[in-house]
Amino acid sequence: MKSTGIIRSIDRLGRLVLPKELRASYGITEETPLEIFTEGDTILLRKYHPAGCCDLCGEVTGDTVLYRGKHICGACRKALAKL
Repeated sequence: MKSTGIIRSIDRLGRLVLPKELRASYGITEETPLEIFTEGDTILLRKYHPAGCCDLCGEVTGDTVLYRGKHICGACRKALAKL
């Protein structure tokens, strides 16, 4: 893990604000679902990516393939081939 040097506190309702710079860097908006993991005393946040979900169009299909770290469905592969 890489330290960002950013320190935030939890408010009385248990909320934590992710800094704007981090949200922008990782493409996180109000609509982005985050998955929460724990390991020992560490809490990890990761963008939720359902199995079979295309990174380009967001559709969940059974024909996604992993290409250079991105999941791409058949329809998007066909569209990209036309470019």
